[in-house]
Amino acid sequence: MGGQYGGRHAQTLYALIVLDSCVWIEVLQLTNTGRHYLPLWNDEDNITVPSPVQFEMYRWCLRRLNDVGASAALSATRRCKLLPLNEVIALRGAELALEHGLAAVDALIYAATLEIDATLVTCDAHFAGLPSVDYQPKLSS
Repeated sequence: MGGQYGGRHAQTLYALIVLDSCVWIEVLQLTNTGRHYLPLWNDEDNITVPSPVQFEMYRWCLRRLNDVGASAALSATRRCKLLPLNEVIALRGAELALEHGLAAVDALIYAATLEIDATLVTCDAHFAGLPSVDYQPKLSS
């Protein structure tokens, strides 16, 4: 399942998407993979950001950028629809972690995606082959 992101008039194939934290980080670094995904931000109304994505992205930014850069990156997530962690997502995440061998934060992101019937767009191989996931491996530099 592969989305169409490149080109001048790039559009996603899905009505509602969750961008995994790895996608946000690749875009922030302006890697080849990040440039590939950049057109997805043309329609921020279709992007939902679960709070575990904000957590991972902000943590990465605090490690790699200064406070101003981290705040700017966090502000970008706030232009999209935010999805706070709740009990339903937390419990489903626990089940998905066991079922698919996912780390806790990955399982919460996946549970949030399934809860809102979205597609998770990711370059994280842990999600490859799962339903409602558009996994594309990172592009070489």
